[in-house]
This record gives sequence, structure tokens and C-alpha cells, in this order.
Amino acid sequence: MRSTASGIARPAAAGKTMVVKIGSSTLVRDGAVDRPFIERLADQAVRLREMGWSLVVVSSGAIAAGAPRLGFDRRPADMPSLQACASVGQCVLSAVYDEVFAARGLLTSLVLVTRHDTAERSSYLHARDTLSRLVELSVVPVVNENDTVVVDEIRFGDNDTLAALVSCLVSADLCVILSDIDGLYTANPALDPTARLIPLVEKIDGAIIGSAGDSSTAVGTGGMITKVRASRILMTAGIPSVIASGAEADPLVRLAAGEHVGTRFEPPADRLDIAPRKLWIALGDAARGRLVVDDGAACALEAQGSSLLPVGVVGVEGAFGRGDILDICDGTGLVIARGIAEADSDALALAAGRHQDEIARNRLLAALAGRPAVHRDNMIVFA
Repeated sequence: MRSTASGIARPAAAGKTMVVKIGSSTLVRDGAVDRPFIERLADQAVRLREMGWSLVVVSSGAIAAGAPRLGFDRRPADMPSLQACASVGQCVLSAVYDEVFAARGLLTSLVLVTRHDTAERSSYLHARDTLSRLVELSVVPVVNENDTVVVDEIRFGDNDTLAALVSCLVSADLCVILSDIDGLYTANPALDPTARLIPLVEKIDGAIIGSAGDSSTAVGTGGMITKVRASRILMTAGIPSVIASGAEADPLVRLAAGEHVGTRFEPPADRLDIAPRKLWIALGDAARGRLVVDDGAACALEAQGSSLLPVGVVGVEGAFGRGDILDICDGTGLVIARGIAEADSDALALAAGRHQDEIARNRLLAALAGRPAVHRDNMIVFA
């Protein structure tokens, strides 16, 4: 460890990177920012740096912190009020992060993003370069969705997804999602006394997704299901992730030291060489529609890495154009892949279930002859 003239502590060499996402219910209590929690977080950041880890914080809580300052006794429902709360609350949060971390010799920065900033491949790469450079400069970036200007069409929807995106952007070695629950259970522990903590997940299937309940907190927008979906994307990217309680003592330091905390999602060994372009397909933009495939097509995608042919499509949902991002689902509704459409929704609806020779003979569909619905090079199959 060395110190610069500014007094900011910098590691002697680059090491590992950890992304931590902190939920609103963990950061804001009784309408006020939980300063002691941020102080404990900063203490862990110092210890992580001593252990050779850089930290990136994905912070919720802007709306929850701003609402009481504007006189709201609960989260408002209308968009202008929500955005006003976010504007005020982001200043409140940033001031606390800056003051607390600076007192420990750590420099923070504020990074606000929306889907608009990552939907285009070039913008996605610029965001990657900026975050990576901040980490190289020993800054602790504090990332949040730009709720002040965001609208539904360009929302990430929850900061769990944003944490997965940031983890991929900085090639994180671990992503930790801190919440008000200590991991994934077999059922909702608030409703089922027999529910058991699941310590390790190596594959996310329908049963795992089914065990994830919705949020029970009034200040957040995510629930366990969004955390599991984010962890599934991270597993696909080859990045381990952990869901743990923010009330745990020093969870980040303990995880960095190899201790078990919460529920760990371990990616398969073959998920270590996913092309950056495919990660952008998985995370950069929201899906504009979905294709439902039959069992044979689902098996071919998952086991063989095949392109998706129109004959394997049994349903087309949403209005989308060629080049849009699509979710690909099996018959149970589980999203098994995401990719770029090779044709618009009307054409694919007409071509669904048809073999290539039948498509070639159809004057309306002739342009699709010999082309898949989604090409394997433009598709990422989830772990």
C-alpha cells in the first residue's frame, strides 16, 4: 500500500475486483441513511484493499433517502415525485459515501446510468472503459440507476440487474448482493417455518426460480427473484455471486478470505470464456419480445449451442424488429437464452413451426429461407 500526495491510499498492484450491491432496505432505515452501515462498509473497503481487492458499490436508496426530505411519509406513486425524490436523495447518499470513505483515505466517485447508456454497443464499451479506469485509479465507484431522468422504457428495473451488468463491465471476481435476508431459501422463510437456506447453487432451474419470493419491503423495487435472475446472468458470465444479509458482520471481508456466507452461486467451469459481445446481448439492452420454443429446440440450444431455426419456434410474443434483443423461453416460460432477432415479429410469427423448404416456397417468407430466427453467434445461452 502506498499513499499519494492527496492522502488517498492506493494499492501497490492490481488485484481482484468485488462488486457489492446494497438494497434500499439495508441502506435506509426509518427514512434516514444508515450512516453506521456505510461506516462499516468503508471499514471493509479498507481491509479489502489491504487484501488486494478493489471494491465497486452498486447503491440503491436514492428515492428512499429523498422522500422524507421532501415531506413524503411513504414512497410516492407518480413518476415526477419519484424522480424528485431520487434527485434529492442521490445528493444525500453521495455526501455520506464521500465523507465516510474519505475519512478512511478512500476516494469515491458517482456513476449514474440508464439502459440508454448501454443499449448501444459503443456506449456499453465506453461505460466499461470508464469503470475500469476508475478501478485502476483506486477509486471506489458508487453506481446507481439515474432515477432522476429514467423512464420505464430505459429502466434496468432493479439494481440487482445493474449489479450484474457492472460486474461484467469490470470483469469482477465476485459479486455480492446484500439485502435484508441472509440468502436463498427453499421457500419464503417469513411464511414457511420449514424453509431451509440453500448454501450453494450450481444450476438455476425452474425449481430454484420458483423458490424465490417477492420483496416484502416498502422501500425497494427488487425481490429475491430479481437477485436469482441476476445471479443466473453472472453464472453465465463465469462470475461467482453471493446473496447475503447486510446485517452480517463483515461479510465482504469474510467472503474475500474464502469464508462461506449466505448463498453462493457457482458458475460452471465452461463459462469462463464468454465473448464480451454476448455479455452485452445478455445485459446491455432490454428484451423487446420473446420466442417460445419446443423441447427439441430448447435441448439443441442448451446442449449443442445451435442456432434457433423457425421450425423450433412455437410462439412469438411482442412487437419487435430485426436486430432487436429477444428472450428465448422453453415451454414452462423459463428464459433459456437471449439473442438478436434475424427478422421482425410478423415474419417470425408466420415462419414459426415451418421447415426451411416450406419457408422457401412461401413468397411472403422467401427472404427468411436459409436463415435462422436467431443465429448462434448473436445468442447467449444462460447457465
